[in-house]
Amino acid sequence: MSPESAVLLAQYNRWMNRQLFEAAAALPEGEVMRDKGAFFGSLFHTLNHIAAADIIWLQRLVSVSPHQAQIQALKAFPQPNSLRFTVAPQLSELWVIRQDLDAFTMDWAAGLTQAQLASPLTYRNMAGDAHAKNLGALVLHFFNHQTHHRGQATTLLSQAGVDVGVTDLLALIPDLA
Repeated sequence: MSPESAVLLAQYNRWMNRQLFEAAAALPEGEVMRDKGAFFGSLFHTLNHIAAADIIWLQRLVSVSPHQAQIQALKAFPQPNSLRFTVAPQLSELWVIRQDLDAFTMDWAAGLTQAQLASPLTYRNMAGDAHAKNLGALVLHFFNHQTHHRGQATTLLSQAGVDVGVTDLLALIPDLA
């Protein structure tokens, strides 16, 4: 993982979240909330889980930051105590938080250094178990987790007859020529 890759993945994260929330907003609220048998049930709860997990992971990842302002800024977000924590009760409210979270993620990723990414991070998971892992690998996990669940959200939208459009990271990778 390089700082440049983290920035690209943060851009992809923001771009895809915008596409998903715009697509979800085209559906009636009842359809967004309806349990479709997905891992988190509904489209809403899938999008909510991504936000809850992002906050949880960012609290861990930012802990190595020399910028206390970032650590303080994270405290303004809802503070999940589980991966099913309700970040916001409605899609429109979740979208506001999602945009702020994506802006935070962009700023955070832009400040990462190769030295930070090569360093270890010690954290506790939601069960309280301690782990020590390479920060760069954890940043990769952070972005991969989002992509995994956005794939589920895209499937739920497709099943509801909504085309999300292009979803490939390739769309954001600049051409060299």
